[in-house]
Amino acid sequence: MSRIGKLPVSIPADVKVTIDGAVISFAKGALTHTLDTKENCIFTFEDNVLTFATKSEGRADRAFWGTYRALAANIVTGLTTGYEKKLEINGVGYRAAVEGAVLKLQLGFSHDILFDIPAGLTIAVEKNVISIKGADKQQVGQIAAVIRSFRPPEPYKGKGVKYSDETILRKAGKTSKK
Repeated sequence: MSRIGKLPVSIPADVKVTIDGAVISFAKGALTHTLDTKENCIFTFEDNVLTFATKSEGRADRAFWGTYRALAANIVTGLTTGYEKKLEINGVGYRAAVEGAVLKLQLGFSHDILFDIPAGLTIAVEKNVISIKGADKQQVGQIAAVIRSFRPPEPYKGKGVKYSDETILRKAGKTSKK
């Protein structure tokens, strides 16, 4: 049985929950997110508490039970506090700047990388740290991974774009024979 699925999701008073068949909609101001459970689990919403249960003892229903509960909890957290990822840029001449709705990266290539900032996200650059904020956990993580993929950190000098909490295992360079 899912330990995560058993836990109830408490909904703050400023988040509105709408249930339409197998679709749960969460709204706070202009932000809305929907969760389509595809009728794999049963959910109830009473007294600002959302609880999930399995529809049957089938393998797929039990697998989706905890997943849908975790997705609902992530949506509520995103609407109330939001998510943030920080990326660090290391390297001589490596820079980043936000120009309107475009992130301009200079990462040692012969050209600048222009990355369009998706709607719903805010990207800020302070010195060599790129901060990505948004309400959707998956979107924030995906955009951080895409930006990191432009120049992943290399193991010899540590140059590149890395997560702020990531540690780079450094390799020793070539040694000469005596």
